[in-house]
Amino acid sequence: MKPQNLEEKVVWYYIIGTYLLYFLGAQHISAPAIAWLLVLYLGKKLWQQTDQTPVEDRVRIPLGVWVWAISILFIELALVMGLSDFGADTFRIVKSSINGFARTWALLALFPLVGCLNIRFQLLSRAICILCLQSLLIIPVLYLLSQLNLPGILYTSPLLKIGGIGPEYYNVGLYVMESTGRIRLQLFAPWSPAMGLVGNVCFVLASQEPDRKWRWIGMIGAIAMTLVSVSRLGLVCLFFVPIATYVLARVSRPQMQIAAGVGSFFGGLFGFQLLSALRDFKNYFDSQRARSSEIRELLGRIALYRWWNDAPIWGHGLKERRGPELVVFKPIGSHHTWFGVLFTHGLVGFMALAIPFAWSFIELLLKAQTSKIAQAGLSVILVLFLYSFGENLESLAYVYWPGLVSIGLALKEKRMAASLPSQPMGVGALG
Repeated sequence: MKPQNLEEKVVWYYIIGTYLLYFLGAQHISAPAIAWLLVLYLGKKLWQQTDQTPVEDRVRIPLGVWVWAISILFIELALVMGLSDFGADTFRIVKSSINGFARTWALLALFPLVGCLNIRFQLLSRAICILCLQSLLIIPVLYLLSQLNLPGILYTSPLLKIGGIGPEYYNVGLYVMESTGRIRLQLFAPWSPAMGLVGNVCFVLASQEPDRKWRWIGMIGAIAMTLVSVSRLGLVCLFFVPIATYVLARVSRPQMQIAAGVGSFFGGLFGFQLLSALRDFKNYFDSQRARSSEIRELLGRIALYRWWNDAPIWGHGLKERRGPELVVFKPIGSHHTWFGVLFTHGLVGFMALAIPFAWSFIELLLKAQTSKIAQAGLSVILVLFLYSFGENLESLAYVYWPGLVSIGLALKEKRMAASLPSQPMGVGALG
């Protein structure tokens, strides 16, 4: 598997060089840079495209990707209006548009656009499998180093002076030790729970690798990445998303419709018991890190209160960098995508994110009945949706961006991908 054009080379070498970029502290700068450059390259190809352009070299932007691009632009509008409402000057608006939009929210539209270039899904999945293999080799080394009393954070990259934002995006760390003495790894993510998100996205993409050996290496590596992050939501996604995708990719089949009817019947009979079990699970889930769950709940309440009373339409423009002592000074608008977007970008921003999410889910659900690539894209949408209740998706787009590219590839696809052979059902196949 070798890259065959410029866009494939950029994607391939970036993914397999992820750890190098991490130890340079360059990810938060390089990921947005390649997104913008590849989209400019996409624009150039569209401009130069004629009727004489060979079919295999033509570029097409599907409606689903346009929905992402146009919707995310409304978040920039909300950012400008929100900051203006609170008296920000032009310099602050421009700076915030760069740091708070061009390198975060914009990536949710740019990388699906990158997926409209001539990039093979197989190349993306193989690169992810190689990254997972690298992680498998690095994980035991990090656990060994954690026993040598080395500092958890080795250094902060000097690129922080260029990139701005916060040092957590430029810290190069080995591990995190909790107060209980438990070791958590973040690998190339800015914090441990974020690695749970990345691990799940990698699992989805690796599970579609045609080569059996690489597929298993990739899936095992992705599971290990999720486990070492000790992310509760990551473990839930690993279990729930493959099952949900398997069911959703077969909703058009009579057997699945019959099974759904039988399930609904028994669900009605035992609805009370099922609800009680779900409540018990939620209580158990929260109790595993009771203080963390309490802080997240308080952050959500404050964000909603401040949104509704201060800026319901356009929001505040940016997160409040330092919250009250009650939430141990965590930023207001963090730790929850939907509460965060309401606080920062109001109802306009909320709808600008909800609409492309819903559109992509419906379109990929329809395509997933016949397409393996669409099933992978649908799985990524499910992972992102679940993680939107525990993380700010826009802040982490620079580390899970291959998943966004896969969404663009899936939305671009018109029919079943003949190049992906059918795989045995089970852990190795999401569909």
